[in-house]
Amino acid sequence: MDIELLIERSQAGDSAAKQRLVEENAGLIWSVARRYFGRGVEKEDLYQLGCLGFLKAVEGFDPAFGTRFSTYAVPKIAGEILRFLRDDGTVKVSRTLKERALQIRRARQALTGQLGREPSVTELAAELDLTPEELAEAESATGAAESIQQPAGQEGFTLENVLTDTRLEDEMVEHLALRQAVSRLPDRLRQLIGLRYYHGLTQQKTAEILGVSQVQVSRLEKRALAELRKFL
Repeated sequence: MDIELLIERSQAGDSAAKQRLVEENAGLIWSVARRYFGRGVEKEDLYQLGCLGFLKAVEGFDPAFGTRFSTYAVPKIAGEILRFLRDDGTVKVSRTLKERALQIRRARQALTGQLGREPSVTELAAELDLTPEELAEAESATGAAESIQQPAGQEGFTLENVLTDTRLEDEMVEHLALRQAVSRLPDRLRQLIGLRYYHGLTQQKTAEILGVSQVQVSRLEKRALAELRKFL
């Protein structure tokens, strides 16, 4: 099936089309993830982060960009991995990218005021004389860090209030302690927690990335949270 048709179906909510896109582009995702091997993050975790960036590219791609989808997707995939490595203290974002991200935010605000709506990527690119790839790279690499206080997906609850009914006196669930606990989980459960709570994905999107059903994600999530309660 034509890739643009698969993307169109994915954007319309076709889960099977999304799954097929991930499967058919696994080589592309791995090729980007390999650039970041040896930085203290498991290869499979880098791949899962790449899948997340890839799905964001699928959601945001517009044929009007005038570029191949793979060209647009690569910086999205790399940006998602870079954002995680940045938040983990492994890499630093260049000053150029930070300044470009600031220009993008200002331009988006100005165009929103002029147009009365959120501008498209094409309109932003034209306003700033940047390519869609440069926009994606800057926004992905410098996006706001995720938080354990951030609501997870459509359910609207946070990992913090799932793990404990009341705040522990010494902030037991602060970032470092939680990361240490998560690192003790089996690979599959660790990946699931990362996708659901650090990146705020719904159970359905998590299921698509992991290649399982939403029911299985629900069961695995309950198991993972039970294990984390023991560790914390």
